[in-house]
Amino acid sequence: MTLFASGDCRLSRRSAVGRFTGVCAAAAVAATHLDSLGRGAQAVAPRQLSSDAQSRKGNAVTASTSVAGDASATVVLVHGAFADSSSWNGVIPGLLAQGIPVVAAANPLRSVAGDADYLAEVLAAISGPIVLVGHSYGGFVISNAANGNSNVKALVYVAAFAPDAGESASDLAARFPGSSLGPALVPFPLADGGVDLYIRGDLFHSQFAADVPEAETVLMAATQRPVTQAALTDGSGEPAWKSLPSWFIYGELDKNIPAAVVAFMAERAGAKSAVEVSGASHVVMISQPQAVTDMILSAIDAIS
Repeated sequence: MTLFASGDCRLSRRSAVGRFTGVCAAAAVAATHLDSLGRGAQAVAPRQLSSDAQSRKGNAVTASTSVAGDASATVVLVHGAFADSSSWNGVIPGLLAQGIPVVAAANPLRSVAGDADYLAEVLAAISGPIVLVGHSYGGFVISNAANGNSNVKALVYVAAFAPDAGESASDLAARFPGSSLGPALVPFPLADGGVDLYIRGDLFHSQFAADVPEAETVLMAATQRPVTQAALTDGSGEPAWKSLPSWFIYGELDKNIPAAVVAFMAERAGAKSAVEVSGASHVVMISQPQAVTDMILSAIDAIS
């Protein structure tokens, strides 16, 4: 089977330490990489959406974005396929610096229903409002895990799928031309009869993260986490974006989930804002962490 063939006020200054001290430690390490990760925000070229969806214009949402109220929502970050929680290292420090609690959840990447159930358990342990953020396949997971949890107040899709009921990742990626992921995948049979998928190391940079320094993507390729073929062909349940406000940010040159696909999903979801980052790849949170951070802050601002 060929997958993805051509054919995703003021800020409260209260400390997050005490609730998520482990994340603070991780952020301290991540902060040392900010110079290489935040290589100057590129211009943002927003797609024009009809209905009530709004697009931000000019440069990526400015750092002056602020949050009303004394208490911040907890931000839960969910990585996608071929990545892990360290893919958020450029985003986490900026949120923690504003006193916003952050959890970067480990996505099992085994099945849509199973991964969503796992994330739902993580969410159930968090008190207070939650802004749920997903990258790539992580969009499937947040769309399903948010159902039934009244604390989840907003969804942010970062180069991510926002599926409707019954849709799979392979279905959506092929809705518009532009994805070249299929030929870049290497299958590994599993003992249970399933198949794990990796991106070929020699193609990882061009396919997944073309706007990230190649030396950095060599490490990303070596540490990538596989996703099962089943997860990419599983149909979604009823998605939470039908009842929750959503925000979208994605790369113009994404080769995994074409920009046209994300724009379509944002339009369908009635997104509060949909921003296409000029020249950005699939990993916009790595190459443009400030733009993604500011989009998350916009969501927090809107629900405060």
